[in-house]
Amino acid sequence: MSGAVVRYEPRGAARQLFHSRDSEVVMAGAAGTGKSLACLFRVHLAALSTPGIRCLIARKTGVSLGSTTLVSFEKKVAAAALAAGVVTWFGGSAREAPSYRYSNGSTINVGGLDKPEKVLSSEYDLIFVDEATEITITDWETLGTRLRNGVLSWQQQIAACNPVHPTHWIKQRANAGQLTLLTSLHRDNPAYVNADGTLTRAGTDYMAKLDALTGVRRLRLRDGIWAAAEGLVYEEFNPALHVVKQDAVRPEWTRWWCIDFGYTNPFVWQEWAEDPDGRLYLYREIYRTKRLVEDHARDILALVAPDGQWTSPRPRAIICDHDAEDRATLERHLGMGTSAAHKTVKDGIQSAQSRLRPAGDGKPRLYLCEGARVDPDAALAEAKKPTCTEEEAVGYVWEPPKPGGQPKEQPVKQDDHGMDAMRYMVAERDLGSRPRLRRL
Repeated sequence: MSGAVVRYEPRGAARQLFHSRDSEVVMAGAAGTGKSLACLFRVHLAALSTPGIRCLIARKTGVSLGSTTLVSFEKKVAAAALAAGVVTWFGGSAREAPSYRYSNGSTINVGGLDKPEKVLSSEYDLIFVDEATEITITDWETLGTRLRNGVLSWQQQIAACNPVHPTHWIKQRANAGQLTLLTSLHRDNPAYVNADGTLTRAGTDYMAKLDALTGVRRLRLRDGIWAAAEGLVYEEFNPALHVVKQDAVRPEWTRWWCIDFGYTNPFVWQEWAEDPDGRLYLYREIYRTKRLVEDHARDILALVAPDGQWTSPRPRAIICDHDAEDRATLERHLGMGTSAAHKTVKDGIQSAQSRLRPAGDGKPRLYLCEGARVDPDAALAEAKKPTCTEEEAVGYVWEPPKPGGQPKEQPVKQDDHGMDAMRYMVAERDLGSRPRLRRL
């Protein structure tokens, strides 16, 4: 195809990916090993070389796909083809998903699995899912049913991810021989490691960030290990059980807002819904750094009352961290009063643990909704820090005892801002003894 000059050096797991014809292939490994880029090149080169194929690039949510994966695709993978007009962007229509259209008749549809109607209405030859640990086994298997276009001589779904806990469905599916798991290493990425094994300048800077990580995040993101968190506070938390789709929440259910203030650390606003049986659902959240409280207040109102018209029920209470100045600023810009949170940690954690355990009917009493976080914080993602409450939960651990000492029964005070706000919510409903400090 004229005008489509592609320069890419696949190494290690990336080279294995290009040679594999297995029906399910997942590239997993430490952060910065070039997993997503390899998969994007795999799809792009297939579309360039084989006329008329249909491909899909997907992620759990459309917002995260557009702000990360597609930026890499356009700047690092398909830039020359886009500039030459070999590839053009189609923004979608009422009937068709957004897509990259190739002059040879091939197409790459793009979309989030939070709005699957258009992306699942087509048949494909090749499917790529980025950050695949975000999706469920049901999502993955449903995508597999769309691999029946039959133009490419091999039909395949591929994915990229960082390791998470060793019981995740991807690792278990690989252990059972149902998918091929390729381990990506830093030496596989030419941007960070030279052919002789030395770090590039960019690689030196990037590895310094990973070397600063601690605990389970270091094991997973620096070392590429499918590691369980030692001393996990919420051992009961299981994404397969506790993470549900947003349509599980009914519009008329009672709403609560919980807020943990921060600027250098994340500011967290959580909108919770309570069903008639008292179950709590984290429906929506803001999780951002480096913004003023008044800016957060405007963002909150834009979500719940666009153009001044409330689309969500008004909160029964706004439960806040105790910072007096931040609370006063928030109240002024929201035009609503707030209540001080019950902040004792041990009893709040115990109450949350109790809610996470299935009740007599087999259902837990606390859920997180898929895609609850809005407007992801790129700086947090770049720093390999949690970007939402769900990401905190799987790494929230007890402080280890000193040598020869006794456990302290308190969690590590790090990456816990969503955990604090969640604890405020549970304490409000279950403990009933928060300080009677209400601002009007």
